[in-house]
This record gives sequence, structure tokens and C-alpha cells, in this order.
Amino acid sequence: MCNKQVKVGEDKGITLSNSGPVVVIAGPCVIESEKHALGLALSLKKITSELGIPFIFKTSYDKANRSLDCSYRGPGIEKGLEILAKIKRELNLTVITDVHTEIQVPKAARIVDLLQVPAFLSRQTDLIKACVLTGKPVNIKKGQFLSPDDMFNVVKKVENCGGENLLLTERGVSFGYHNLVVDFRGVEIMKQTGYPVVFDATHSVQLPGSRGACSGGNREFVLPLSKAATALGIAALFLEVHDNPGEATSDGASSVNLEYFKQILEYIKIIDRSVKEYNIIKNAVL
Repeated sequence: MCNKQVKVGEDKGITLSNSGPVVVIAGPCVIESEKHALGLALSLKKITSELGIPFIFKTSYDKANRSLDCSYRGPGIEKGLEILAKIKRELNLTVITDVHTEIQVPKAARIVDLLQVPAFLSRQTDLIKACVLTGKPVNIKKGQFLSPDDMFNVVKKVENCGGENLLLTERGVSFGYHNLVVDFRGVEIMKQTGYPVVFDATHSVQLPGSRGACSGGNREFVLPLSKAATALGIAALFLEVHDNPGEATSDGASSVNLEYFKQILEYIKIIDRSVKEYNIIKNAVL
């Protein structure tokens, strides 16, 4: 099995691979204000810098799949990309954001370093192709309704239009109503594509629609799931972080605060180093 590398950032300074040092992708679910996004990005940069962990800032200018159409979605693409550009420029950060339609793709690609296809849109062929044709790296989140081997067909879509800078994200699978579970076999199966695999620890503990008008979550399980995924050898860990999750406008129940974020990273750095530097993971002889 090959082990592909994806380099991201203006200077290609961050390398993601399943055998390389773990990268952290983190930020608030949605942009709540310019001041809040800038402040949180700075806090996250300080924590990851102190721990020596490569960091990619993630947030969304629009959450197009909210439970209710009256729920806060974000500032919109124009203002949102303006804020992301400022974060990238002033804090010298690599940034990633979601895109939902082909029309949004070229606008976002002019600003961000990576494009992300949300889980609900992971089979949307035209959207995937539009992302790949920008030349930017693309992170495709596995839909809650897909098996991990279904992602091999998604990979073919990317490769058939010339793409090779691809990340695949595990974020749990629907298990009955209002519940997600993580089958860690999926991480190993998606790693067989050779592409870097990301584990989304906060979306994996969501309880979709469990509060009627919004989703719930069990953030107390973010740490144990993060530790388990890191022990398998992943390229990156994805976490939604908020300075006050109880007041977050989106995904607050599954987001982690800054203190918990730092605690998680302290654990995963130790585990990641043990797994990769000391080559604990080896191919089993079956």
C-alpha cells in the first residue's frame, strides 16, 4: 500500500500523510463574528505552537444543512471569505473551509488553502470535480450514510479528473435515530487508498437532531475517540473548538473548549509519536 503525501499552505509547509506527524485541523463550526474568529484562531495557534503540532484553521462561512431554516448559518460567502483571508494573512495560518455548490468553489479557492466537501455532499460528483479542478487540496468527509469502502468510488472520481491532493475524513456512521458510532475498521479501510485519513472526533460524538431543532452531542467521548484514532496512525485530527461551547451558534454540544482542546493534543502527541517514530504499527501476517 502506497503512502501518499499532501502538502498544503502558501509555502507547502504542512505535510499530511498517514505515517507522518499528526496535524490538527481545528476551529469553530461557523464564523460568528470577525473578532471572535480572529481571537479563537490566535488562541488555537498559541496552543498548537507550544505543543509543536502543525495546525490548520477551520471554520465555515455558511452552514447550509442546519436543522431549521431560521438557525444561524454564518456571515455568508463574501464576508466569510474576507474574514478567512484576514486570519490567513494576519496570523500566517493555513485555512480550510466548506463549499456546498460548484458556484462557491472558485471564490473559496482564491482564499483558502484547502477545500472541504461536507459529509452530506460526499457523493456529489460535480461538486467534487469542481473542487479538484481548482488545483487546491480537497478534504472529503465520508457521509454518515456511507460504508468506508464506498469512499473508493469517491477516490476514483477525484483521480479521473486528475486529482491527487486528497484527504479522506472519518466522522462516524448513522446508528439508528439521532446517534452516530465510529467503526474504527473504517479508518484502516480508507487508509488502503493510500491517501491521508483524517479523524473528525467532534462530529463523531454528535447526536444529530436529538434536540429537535438542533443536534446534541457527547463531548466527553472526544478524548477517548481521539486517542483510539491516533493509535491507528492517522494523518490529522479534526476538532471543532469554541471558547464557550454553551454559547456557540452551531454544534456547541459536541464542540470542545480551549482547555479540553489542549488536553486532547497533549495525549495525541504522545500516542502519535509512539505509533510513528517507534513503528509500533506493522502489517500483520494473516
